[in-house]
Amino acid sequence: MPSKQATHATVIVLGDLGRSPRMQYHALSLADSGVRVDLIGYAGSPVSNVLREHPGIRCHLITPAPVAFLDRFKERLFPAVSLTRIAIQGLRLLGLLLFVVRKPQVVLIQNPPAVPALTIALVAARLRGARLVIDWHNFGYTLLALKLGPSSRLVRAMRWYEQTLGRRADGHLCVSEAMRRELEDHWKLRDVTVVYDRPADIFTPASAEERSLLHRHLIDLLGENGDGILGAERPALLVSATSWTQDEDFALLLDGLAILERNILEREGSFPALSVVISGEGPLRKFYEARIARMELRRIRIRTVWLAPEDYPLLLRSADLGLCVHRSSSGVDLPMKIADMLGSGLPVLTLNYGPCLKEQLRHGENGLLFSTAAELAEMILELFKDFPVRAPALDRLRTNIAAAAAPRWDDEWRARAWPAISQAAGAAKSAGYR
Repeated sequence: MPSKQATHATVIVLGDLGRSPRMQYHALSLADSGVRVDLIGYAGSPVSNVLREHPGIRCHLITPAPVAFLDRFKERLFPAVSLTRIAIQGLRLLGLLLFVVRKPQVVLIQNPPAVPALTIALVAARLRGARLVIDWHNFGYTLLALKLGPSSRLVRAMRWYEQTLGRRADGHLCVSEAMRRELEDHWKLRDVTVVYDRPADIFTPASAEERSLLHRHLIDLLGENGDGILGAERPALLVSATSWTQDEDFALLLDGLAILERNILEREGSFPALSVVISGEGPLRKFYEARIARMELRRIRIRTVWLAPEDYPLLLRSADLGLCVHRSSSGVDLPMKIADMLGSGLPVLTLNYGPCLKEQLRHGENGLLFSTAAELAEMILELFKDFPVRAPALDRLRTNIAAAAAPRWDDEWRARAWPAISQAAGAAKSAGYR
């Protein structure tokens, strides 16, 4: 716990702060522990009311607008645009860290993005006598490889950069045991602590009766008249959350739904209408919305939305099934959306991208894993073939999730993150930890 001497921490997200729930959770947990927090991130999506109103947190939002105009040139002049963006971002961040935020004992930064955030954070931490802790969500070089290919010189340079800067940090958190092994065995980082994404207290299960009531409330939330989403016939509600980036395979999801539509129309007997709600914002949203608009679906309705932080948990509690098509660029990160869905008592169909998923999802117990669009279609067909009269396979998954009672974020943070952060901060001059 912090001593009576004031303890300060700076938490950095060089991205849309509203779409970085894990770093918001870090800031809230630090502040609830008595640490005074300066939180830096890009303005854009709204942050939670709890964070915005917390007396122990100061938010410093960077407006991305001055560099937004560069996007129109990024395809033709990718290297020049990238360097210009990096320079502008670096100067803004450096100015905040050196001249605006309070002198911290610890700087906690999300990675990726790595450039220029890691360099600026390390320089500022050293100049201000603070310790640097990196929270590894994924690897920047593997995300860059999605655009440039794994053999690109820029990708190899990014890997070297992340490894080199990583070895100079004072502490490390990461999201999976598989990532910890990668960082320690191949990157030669020391004392990496796994802090799993866990659901916040706002993600809670709902009973069948509560879900029926929540369905009606969603009509207002989604701005619908009920037709096609929540009509009288009570369609099955499937939900997904996304940042609409290249490491999520929504092409596979849409292919699977097209196959499912054909299977529904070909089978004898009734089958419930399906409503698929995809919540999120990101660069590929318009691309996939255009593809969805071209799909000729009669029994499946697909809706893309962006929900406020307080409304998203309500959507999960109302749903019958969660969908995750995260295709990890590194193969060792775990998507937070699965933790939120399980915390809401929601079974999950998840794209099987690697062995590390076993740390989060157990096939046949709290969800199902699929590899192809045809498998996805078949699993949905089996789960909902007698819905809403009966859905024994779906109910069994829900029962298993309830029995497991997975830890919440506060439990995970106190047990794992707090000792690692406080140890790093305790080595800094005038640290306020004991």
